Amino acid sequence: MSLKVAIQMDPVHGINPDTDTSFLMALNAQLRGHQLWWYAPAALSTEDRRVTARAHRLEVREGPRGEHATSGAAEVIDLSTFDVVLLRQDPPFDLAYITTTHVLEQIHPRTLVVNNPFEVRNAPEKLFVTQFEGLQPPTLITSDADALHDFHARHGDMVLKPLYGGGGSGVVKLKKDDPNLDALLELHALIGREPVIGQKFIPAVSKGDKRILLVDGAPVGAINRIPAEGQVRSNLARGGRADAVELTARDHEICRQIGPELKARGLIFVGIDVIGDFLTEINVTSPTGARQLQRFTGVDATALMWDAIEARRAAR
Repeated sequence: MSLKVAIQMDPVHGINPDTDTSFLMALNAQLRGHQLWWYAPAALSTEDRRVTARAHRLEVREGPRGEHATSGAAEVIDLSTFDVVLLRQDPPFDLAYITTTHVLEQIHPRTLVVNNPFEVRNAPEKLFVTQFEGLQPPTLITSDADALHDFHARHGDMVLKPLYGGGGSGVVKLKKDDPNLDALLELHALIGREPVIGQKFIPAVSKGDKRILLVDGAPVGAINRIPAEGQVRSNLARGGRADAVELTARDHEICRQIGPELKARGLIFVGIDVIGDFLTEINVTSPTGARQLQRFTGVDATALMWDAIEARRAAR
């Protein structure tokens, strides 16, 4: 079948085709004969229950950055006439992001939005994980400075991070006797009113932060993201390097616990983060790692994603 596909994403010409998962999704769609458009989140509109976007016809190709994509002239498209919308812009998960989920919810599931915008909105990546007992390291989510000081005293070395950030932005490690907690909380308060996360530091992060990709609730493979020397952030955008890794028995156990819930919620393409034996995040907005997984293992998670999408469209 040939599907009409729109991708809501950050500017396509600025991505790195060697590492970008959204690019691989687009490339696989094109190879299957699907028609592609892309638009920026700010180009999304709704009027009289009609959802439109000022979008560009898209062609992609393997090649160097800058030659990987060709866009047509901007045109207003009615997203209700499309088969699929890929929700792929990067966090932060702020009110602008949340607003796009409300707008796209008006056309889903007649137009299949991946991931389900209702569930993306209701499964914030660092909060959703708290619903699964026994998988996380000791974790506190609060705006209460006294509670964070108490957590710090009880658990020693800890990581402090923003609740709705992404890509490792704002993540810091505090040693047991570090006096800077109050100053960091003041900085967070200048940025916004959201709570922060205090999490017991997991020394195993020095060996890597595993990104496991799941399609329709089933694990399809993993990469290991190893932080740069002297760093605690292993995100590839923050200088971490990707390496090959196998799924452990604990990884499979984690996936068995969360997989059915992901599938039931229509969260078709998900990336989870595992450090040692602990699940730290469930990424549902624009998970990455598919390019690296393909390079290390030959497994193309985005091809499996399109299999799942096409099966849904055929069933309708």
